Amino acid sequence: MQEMPHTYWEKIVFLLQNYWPSFLSGAGNTLLIAVVATAAGVIIGLLVGVIMTVPDGRNKIANFFIWIIKKLLYIYIEVFRGTPMMVQAMFMYFGSVMYLGYNPNRLLAGIVIVSINTGAYMAETVRGGIISIDDGQTEGAKAIGMTHTQTMMNVIMPQALRNIMPQIGNNLIINIKDTSVLNVISVTELYFAGKSVAGIYLFTFETFTIISVMYLIMTVTCAKLLRIMEKRMSGSDSYDLATQDTLAYTSGMTNFPDKNNKRGDR
Repeated sequence: MQEMPHTYWEKIVFLLQNYWPSFLSGAGNTLLIAVVATAAGVIIGLLVGVIMTVPDGRNKIANFFIWIIKKLLYIYIEVFRGTPMMVQAMFMYFGSVMYLGYNPNRLLAGIVIVSINTGAYMAETVRGGIISIDDGQTEGAKAIGMTHTQTMMNVIMPQALRNIMPQIGNNLIINIKDTSVLNVISVTELYFAGKSVAGIYLFTFETFTIISVMYLIMTVTCAKLLRIMEKRMSGSDSYDLATQDTLAYTSGMTNFPDKNNKRGDR
C-alpha cells in the first residue's frame, strides 16, 4: 500500500503523479470550450453588430422588419449580458432536458452556452468598433457606389476588427476562467476535474494550487499569442511615405520613379 504524503510538496507531487491525466483532460476541455466558444461568439457578435448598425433605407416595409430584428437582438443582448452564465447554463441545459425531452452532450451544451453568452458581449464590442471608424469612410464608399454590405465587408470591418482585437483576446481569457461555472451541469472541465480529485483525499488546498497554476499558464500563453496576432494585424512599424499622387502615373503627367536613380532626377 502506498504511503500517504504529509508535507505540502509531497502532496503536490503525489497528486501530479497519480492524477495528471485528469488534470490534463480537464485543461484540454477547458481550452476546447473557450477557443471554440470565443470563435463562435465573435461570429455571432459580428453578425449582430453589423445588423444593429444597418441604416434606414427608403423602403418603409424593409425598415419595419429591420426595426423588429434590431429589437429582438437588443433583447438577446440585454438578457445574456444581464444574467450570470451559471444561471444561463442551468436554465438552458435542464430546460432542454425537462421540457424539450432532449438530453444534449454536456461538452457540446457548454460550448453552445458560452458561445451565446460571448456573442452578446461581442455584439456591443463590434458595434463600438464600427462606430469608431470615421463617418467619412462610409460616405466615401457610398459615393463610389458601394452598398451597405460592400462598405462593411471591404472598408469598415477590416479596420473595426483590428480595433477590437484586444477585446476579443480579453473575452478568450475570460472564457478560459468562466468555463468553471459549467461544473453545475457536470461538464468535465479543469475546475470539475480538480474538485473531483480534491474530494478523494481531501487535499483541497494542494489540488487547487495545481489548478490555479494551470489556469495561469493557459491565460498567459493565450495573451502572448494574441499580442503576436495584434502586431501582425497592425503591420510593420516602418513604411514609405507617399509623396506623389500615383494616379498621375497613368495620366502621363509624370514618369514612374527610377529606383536606381538615388537623386530622384527625371
